[in-house]
Amino acid sequence: MHCPSCGQQQASEETKFCSRCGLPLGLIAEVVLQGGYLPQLAQLNEKKPPLLNKKNGVFFTIAWFIVFTMFFPAISTFFDWNFGSLSALIGVFGAMILLIGSLMLLPSSKLLPMFDRPGVLPPPQPMPATLHGRPTAGMALPPQQTQPAADYRSPGVGAWRDTNDLQPTSVTEGTTRLLDQEEAKKYPQ
Repeated sequence: MHCPSCGQQQASEETKFCSRCGLPLGLIAEVVLQGGYLPQLAQLNEKKPPLLNKKNGVFFTIAWFIVFTMFFPAISTFFDWNFGSLSALIGVFGAMILLIGSLMLLPSSKLLPMFDRPGVLPPPQPMPATLHGRPTAGMALPPQQTQPAADYRSPGVGAWRDTNDLQPTSVTEGTTRLLDQEEAKKYPQ
């Protein structure tokens, strides 16, 4: 198996991390074994909406309204009970309270797509890759430039730099100079 990030060939299929770039290879090996499919991702999409949601709350409110405003008053007059008007009041005001509460407090009944759920990051956008899976963005050479030899001119007088200025001096050399200066101050000749 080759590392998809740097292209390094791995010593065995059970390698957990790439030996060159350190990319975790455990999940990649599982994807290869499953033929490019992870069964755990299918389980995320099979999640069912909760029982107490806005849709079920509205249906319960409609059922509440129908039962308390239509059926109970009709049954109470049929059996000659005197709670028909009380039942209608409970049906109307109870339905209003239930409707407002279910719309404001209960979660939506729609399942969010897998990557819109909180805590689940979307997959990174694929970059065009060259050999060994290396991205090409920002790694291309600049376009070829030509400069005729006739345009070349030598540096003018005084434009040369001393090459000793380019090399860093050693720490001991600077310390030795300071000690020599201190001794010269203490013991003048």
